[in-house]
Amino acid sequence: MRGSVAYANQRIDYSARHSSRKTLAITVHPDGGVEIVAPAGIGQQVIEKRLIRRASWVLQQRRYFEQFLPRTPARRYVGGETHLYLGKQYRLKIERATEDCVRLKGGYFLISVAGVPSPDRVSGLLASWYRERADRKLKERFEAITARFGRIVGRRPDLSIRPMKRRWGSHSAKGRITLNRDLVRAPLPCVDYVIVHELVHRRHPHHGRAFFDLLAQMMPDWEKRKSALERLLA
Repeated sequence: MRGSVAYANQRIDYSARHSSRKTLAITVHPDGGVEIVAPAGIGQQVIEKRLIRRASWVLQQRRYFEQFLPRTPARRYVGGETHLYLGKQYRLKIERATEDCVRLKGGYFLISVAGVPSPDRVSGLLASWYRERADRKLKERFEAITARFGRIVGRRPDLSIRPMKRRWGSHSAKGRITLNRDLVRAPLPCVDYVIVHELVHRRHPHHGRAFFDLLAQMMPDWEKRKSALERLLA
């Protein structure tokens, strides 16, 4: 479902979907998009009435994200281009070889390509390398943090790691936490922030005062980490 509302001489476009959750949630993404998840049976009129009530906050969030523009240009996967891993920049160094291989050495991604080192081939090899590292590194951080805060958040939830277009993480109605595989490009303190943020949702589904009070208790510098994440991976 898509629609728009008018507020303070501005138009707020949104996308909405229904789920098994009991309450309505509004999310503003870094690209300015507004996503609404509503309980089953909630009609569009009610959704838009709630959005208008939160419109001032929505516009504030959009202004916050605008400070990080312009965003990183599309990657070309050519020699000399820089790519992030755990918050550090590494330059691509591409060579032809007898077998495919991706290694980190010094300040470089050394990418050996069996055959013609086209941007598509380099992109595919680097994506596979990131996927393997993300699945391992994000799981390690998740296990360490859930062990640390188990007394507060209870039983360790199930974890899923996959590509996500507009979120760094999510917490489902069934208690599963999903992390964006791209987080492996961010510094570990930023990764930890996303994990803690989603863990807090186990106690407080919404971004109300109780949510932020617990988040600050578990991670007092969460705002600094959040800002660093958005600046680096914009």
